[in-house]
Amino acid sequence: MSLTFHWFLPTYGDSRYLVGGGHGTPTHTAGGARPATLAYLGQIARSAEQLGFEGALTPTGAWCEDAWLSTAMLAEVTERLKFLVAFRPGLLSPTLGAQMAATFQRHSGKRLLLNVVTGGESHEQRAYGDFLDKEARYARCDEFLEVVRGLWRGERVDFSGEHVRVEGAELTRVPDPVPAVYFGGSSPAAGDVAAKHADVYLTWGEPPSKVAEKISWIRELAAAQGRTLRFGIRLHVISRDTSQQAWAEAQRLLDALDPSVIEQVQAGLGRSESEGQKRMLELHRGSTSDLEIYPNLWAGVGLVRGGAGTALVGSHTEVAERIEEYHALGIDEFVLSGHPHLEEAYWFGEGVLPILERKGLWRHPAREADESAAASIPFAGAPSPAS
Repeated sequence: MSLTFHWFLPTYGDSRYLVGGGHGTPTHTAGGARPATLAYLGQIARSAEQLGFEGALTPTGAWCEDAWLSTAMLAEVTERLKFLVAFRPGLLSPTLGAQMAATFQRHSGKRLLLNVVTGGESHEQRAYGDFLDKEARYARCDEFLEVVRGLWRGERVDFSGEHVRVEGAELTRVPDPVPAVYFGGSSPAAGDVAAKHADVYLTWGEPPSKVAEKISWIRELAAAQGRTLRFGIRLHVISRDTSQQAWAEAQRLLDALDPSVIEQVQAGLGRSESEGQKRMLELHRGSTSDLEIYPNLWAGVGLVRGGAGTALVGSHTEVAERIEEYHALGIDEFVLSGHPHLEEAYWFGEGVLPILERKGLWRHPAREADESAAASIPFAGAPSPAS
């Protein structure tokens, strides 16, 4: 299987330095020197599309712009790029969620992917009017996706669960194709939901041995449900012509961090209910020393940012090698980002992707689409007759 790469849309702002924010961090820590205008986000989206990224993840939370609205607007300034829209199932009804996905899929030209975020922080959920605890949120997510899957199959759904209840729910038009569901989580409850409903299980960037354990865990759970899943990983990236240049950039980002900000963010993240966040914190324990936790895997981003906190750092060849290593474990999709997101997309797209293409591990989506279209036209590949 050819590798798939997605980029990231910083709908909270961008900068040449690390930008705080993410799940579990205060809303005001997000932002940056480059406001998240549609013009700037459009630049990133069009560049990602041109470089060969399949889609772009758009985050959810009070610290960023709304993912649904932002991507719906950006669909107008792109042609092929898909949008991996993060959303929280507890904040809208499953019927409305299924309908929104179907509408987006039609009007965007089949370019919707869904990242289901159950919500790992109770204080953040309560700000949106959701007062369930973590275990109950996963139970509700399970019921929510049960209803959504039924609606997408074109069924008329009656469902009465502990948290979700609908009567006579159905869609006028089902999405075609049904958008792939991306789902992450490190707790037992998260694993059960992923095994039942996810198409792609996403993990944050831990050392390969830890990622291998998670893949094995989810595979076993999915097999018990009679299902198979694809696997993806969420990472930042700093890729340069030489290893020295890449690590110098990582050091520049680290040197710019205010120790008091690190302390404040780490204190907040230390209260996180998320198992995945706890695993991220264990990688650096709030210290700025020994941040290369595995060859070319740097934990510096997690000092000031919640959620995904590690970056691949190195020469284009080294970064490609680490990607191959994760791929050998079963990872087929990579959701990447960098600071700033516009320039880092080009460093990776022009530096690493050609290496992977030469190795037969990746192909530009536009070329695959063009070849598929040509193959469907009679005589498109036939030689011209001699004059």
